[in-house]
Amino acid sequence: MSPFLLTRTLPEGTAGADLRADVLHGLTRTPKELPPKWFYDARGSELFEEITRLPEYYPTRAERDILAARAAEIAEATGARTLVELGSGSSEKTRHLLRALRPGLEGYVPVDVSESALTGAAAALIEELPGLRVHALVADFTRGLALPGTPGPRLVAFLGGTLGNLLPAQRATFLRAVRALLEPGDALLLGTDLVKDEATLVAAYDDAAGVTAAFNKNVLSVLARELGADGDPDDFDHVAVWDAEHEWIEMRLRARHALTVKIPELGLAIPFEAGEEMRTEVSAKFRQEGVRKELSAAGLELTRWWTDEKGWFGLSLATAV
Repeated sequence: MSPFLLTRTLPEGTAGADLRADVLHGLTRTPKELPPKWFYDARGSELFEEITRLPEYYPTRAERDILAARAAEIAEATGARTLVELGSGSSEKTRHLLRALRPGLEGYVPVDVSESALTGAAAALIEELPGLRVHALVADFTRGLALPGTPGPRLVAFLGGTLGNLLPAQRATFLRAVRALLEPGDALLLGTDLVKDEATLVAAYDDAAGVTAAFNKNVLSVLARELGADGDPDDFDHVAVWDAEHEWIEMRLRARHALTVKIPELGLAIPFEAGEEMRTEVSAKFRQEGVRKELSAAGLELTRWWTDEKGWFGLSLATAV
């Protein structure tokens, strides 16, 4: 039996239809906005991997440190025979969990919208961890998700602080959907970036080298390639601001002068006034009690809580109530 199986539950062409819908909805409203998932074409994914290595961008390092230090505890607490990872990407940090869960681990189920990311990560993992069986799912977990039949108990991991890219109502819907996936004995491992001083937060999203700016502007390249849009990245500035009321970072693109972006595929001409901003990402930051409440509202109980040495990033283990 092959150690690798790939299942596509995201129909071909779905991404294009979703992009059109998001552009129609987001760029014809006030204020303008686009969801952050459109950063991540091949170039955007490369830029994000570069961001994770920047000195200012602490979340990846902090979460990796927690996983390295606590993977054995997580394995002992869950006894998972299947690891499911939502938004798995390169699966880099997951290696700590996979190693700790062996030899009882029977399978790994990475879930991502990118087939190339899944196949590349799976090939590397199978080589590194002989005997590992990988059943990859090409799927958008925000649309609802059905998992393949896998032996339990299962550990569902949602790492990287990605929960913070969802607005509160979206987070509630997502967590309820995860709760519906869990059977008795299953658990959720959730990574959340934590509230800290504004300067540290803003620097993480506006690095001195300008990599995050290039990442933010990459959405314009996606619109150009997929929809024929003529937005010039040089006409926009990258902006990162801390919203203290909502306790989240917003990334925006700010028009340097009055301009119009034409999108032929949709028959749109989108005017921007000088200084007008388009929101491209929200990244919410959390506190332990807030995480506990959101999990509880979804029918999940926070049972373990770990942070890095600085207390900058939190890793939660939760079970179904």
